[in-house]
Amino acid sequence: MPIKVQKDLPAKAILEKENIFTMDEDRALSQDIRPLEILIVNLMPIKEETETQLLRALSNTPLQVDCSFLMLESHTSKNTSASHLNKFYIYLDEVQNKKFDGMIITGAPVEHMEFEEVNYWKELAKIMEWSKTHVTSTLHICWGAQAGLYYHYGIRKYKRDSKLSGIYCHKILDRKIPLVRSMDDFVMAPHSRYTEVRREDIEKHPELQILAESKEAGIYLVMSEDGKQIFVQGHPEYDRMTLDGEYHRDLEKGLNPKIPCNYYEDDDPNTVPMLNWRNAANTLYANWLNYYVYQVTPYELDADEPEYVI
Repeated sequence: MPIKVQKDLPAKAILEKENIFTMDEDRALSQDIRPLEILIVNLMPIKEETETQLLRALSNTPLQVDCSFLMLESHTSKNTSASHLNKFYIYLDEVQNKKFDGMIITGAPVEHMEFEEVNYWKELAKIMEWSKTHVTSTLHICWGAQAGLYYHYGIRKYKRDSKLSGIYCHKILDRKIPLVRSMDDFVMAPHSRYTEVRREDIEKHPELQILAESKEAGIYLVMSEDGKQIFVQGHPEYDRMTLDGEYHRDLEKGLNPKIPCNYYEDDDPNTVPMLNWRNAANTLYANWLNYYVYQVTPYELDADEPEYVI
């Protein structure tokens, strides 16, 4: 099944070139089926790139998915044009009375700051509180995962001695949990961050379960017992060249970055990076959409006594 996108969203053309089945609003309206309504809180600086990555990941299921992009009133994007934001993004006030099947909160380049120091923290906290009653399940990514764990459970983040960047191997800890169903015993995933959450802090909360972790990269997947809150301390949506772009940007800034781990062949930045995490990423997003959104979300999102999508 396709993913529904706005007619002239730049990501649509990119995905169609990759032979990914997309559908515009007109065709979607002609089908007698309710798509899953997914709200994406895109906090990444280069928003068009993240849009394409997430839409690509969400397209690999037999479900029709209708994505809306949310921007923050308390933050002005420096790397995305106002025209793009005004055309394709909405504010919470426009949908605060609407319910969504799922929500994704992305990472953000604000790791060096305490959560309360981030200029949009109060607004993001409002969105996370709103999601408790208006969203069936929320997927938090990288800094978004750290922010969600802090807001919902008071779990702090810690600064690392150096930036964690590369592709790391993670052990699946309980393969009976639907979120990791069909995954191998070990899965690869990209990381790009300066901070981390720690196992000992998560274990203080019996309502949370750690589903995957790495000896080198630490915690990867955490889920609340009811599946309403899922935390991914990594970037499974990253493209082949995303870490390459970050590495060269850091070089240009004079940050003297380390070569991303397990990324380039023979650690040579002049080679094309190896892509070895896409299948695990697709499985993760497909399992989230199927088991924690589609199987439990009401067919009539705003109904008092809804029938469920099964």
